[in-house]
Amino acid sequence: MFFTVPLALLPEQAGAACPRRHGPGERCFPRGISSEEQRCPGRPQRCPRAGPERCAGLGPGLARAVPGGTRFPLCPAARRPRCHGNRPGGRGGRRRAVPAQDGSPRRRDAARAPPLMRELPPRQCQRRAARPAPAAPRARPAAAAAMALTLFDTDEYRPPVWKSYLYQLQQEAPHPRRITCTREVENRPKYYGREFHGMISREGADQLLSVAEGSYLIRESQRQPGTYTLALRFGSQTRNFRLYYDGKHFVGEKRFESIHDLVTDGLITLYIETKAAEYISKMTINPIYEHIGYTTLNREPAHKKHMPTLRDEHDGKESTGEDEVAEKRLTSLVRRATLKENEHVPKYEKVHNFKVHTFRGPHWCEYCANFMWGLIAQGVKCADCGLNVHKQCSKMVPNDCKPDLKHVKKVYSCDLTTLVKAHFTKRPMVVDMCIREIESRGLNSEGLYRVSGFSDLIEDVKMAFDRDGEKADISVNMYEDINIITGALKLYFRDLPIPLITYDAYPKFIESAKTTDPDEQLEILHEALKLLPPAHCETLRYLMAHLKRVTLHEKENLMSAENLGIVFGPTLMRAPELDAMAALNDIRYQRLVVEMLIKNEDILF
Repeated sequence: MFFTVPLALLPEQAGAACPRRHGPGERCFPRGISSEEQRCPGRPQRCPRAGPERCAGLGPGLARAVPGGTRFPLCPAARRPRCHGNRPGGRGGRRRAVPAQDGSPRRRDAARAPPLMRELPPRQCQRRAARPAPAAPRARPAAAAAMALTLFDTDEYRPPVWKSYLYQLQQEAPHPRRITCTREVENRPKYYGREFHGMISREGADQLLSVAEGSYLIRESQRQPGTYTLALRFGSQTRNFRLYYDGKHFVGEKRFESIHDLVTDGLITLYIETKAAEYISKMTINPIYEHIGYTTLNREPAHKKHMPTLRDEHDGKESTGEDEVAEKRLTSLVRRATLKENEHVPKYEKVHNFKVHTFRGPHWCEYCANFMWGLIAQGVKCADCGLNVHKQCSKMVPNDCKPDLKHVKKVYSCDLTTLVKAHFTKRPMVVDMCIREIESRGLNSEGLYRVSGFSDLIEDVKMAFDRDGEKADISVNMYEDINIITGALKLYFRDLPIPLITYDAYPKFIESAKTTDPDEQLEILHEALKLLPPAHCETLRYLMAHLKRVTLHEKENLMSAENLGIVFGPTLMRAPELDAMAALNDIRYQRLVVEMLIKNEDILF
């Protein structure tokens, strides 16, 4: 921050000689004084040769008096120095030789300058010198002030206050101190170093570790030879942990490359859980997630409440330029908080796909705003939207994942709900594009969906969708055989990690197929459809409507509802049990389920 030092504070003001030795045409004022009108405290004299032109920025006709009586007139043609530190080239420039009191030239020594002159780096002197005195702030127009108020209304995003208490505790945690063995130990495992002491007792380990907090060693258990124990000094007592190795060292869930990292992480965890046990238990009581997380999506933005809607005169679509500019300045957390969904796209609920993650550098939980402590596996991260939270906080996060395209790398083998939310569509693009292409040129093709296409070309279609998304070209110019498109559609449903008819709803659908009463079958199917996630149900409805239209051309394509049930039964449904015989027995019921869905599409959906 720039600051100005009053002249009254400088000792040179009281008529004393200026401590700086000035050369011709040099400016004199201590660092921090930013006005051009400041005069040298060394009593400037008028130059008889000075013209109307300013000389070295000191005003017309001024010359400096150097202590000792030597007087140097200023010439109007004198070059204006760039830096008050007598370095005309600024940083890295050449120092100017100035006369001493005895008249001999010498270089100025920066150490002779008063302390105020050495507080800022030399490169700042020019802009500080030329900086005018701060002017009174101008009043903003009323419209601008109103805009600022509306953009930062209480309903909008508010920057979180990251809590540093746990971070401070991690900094205070004891550091590991290895207790090395001075003797040669026989049969020492190759993955342990000098910290291995062989088979010693607990009392012997306790005596060795009493030197300092954080000391550790590894010993072989006397009760169970061949097993190893990590002895660690913490809280003025020795703690023993069973130590394992499977390529990495571990005593619990976390696995480490070295014993040193394991002990460091353990000391941090023990220290924080000891000092802040009550604080950690209450971290989720007042989360910031409710204020800046996805819950803000359900509220209308404040600046849209106060500002009129701008519409394009040509197509009547609402302008989104302001939203795009605002979104570019936002972080990933804020992006999720301010994400706007299309009014025509249903708001599907999606569970976060949390996975244990190791964060490089300090990270804070985006649910409770507390520090995520430890060296590795400090928390979990959603693989679809990038939300970073503590493992215990992940159980409290609502099912409101907003997938980000930078985390969704592909189309095939991607969760259906994740895909449609990432692309803001009702259904997966593969389903929409393939069905449109099939209905435009393939409804009369004999054996539609039953005849297989060339597998290599089907893989090409898959890679095109994964690479280009909705811009993939599946037209007749690229793939003349319609069976390639039908094969790509069936492959998409087979590759879903969660089937279109989910594992949770699978038993209910099978129950409907085992029922003999037609009316009861429809009732059970109707209840089973309610168990499907909204995105799955919408995709199933769209697919069944398409297959119903395929059956209308049965005379040409020879594909009845029964035939389509045989093709799509195992494609859309998979038994949750791992028993192969049970899955094999369910195939006929899967066929019946799809057949009933096609025949009763207009009633069920």
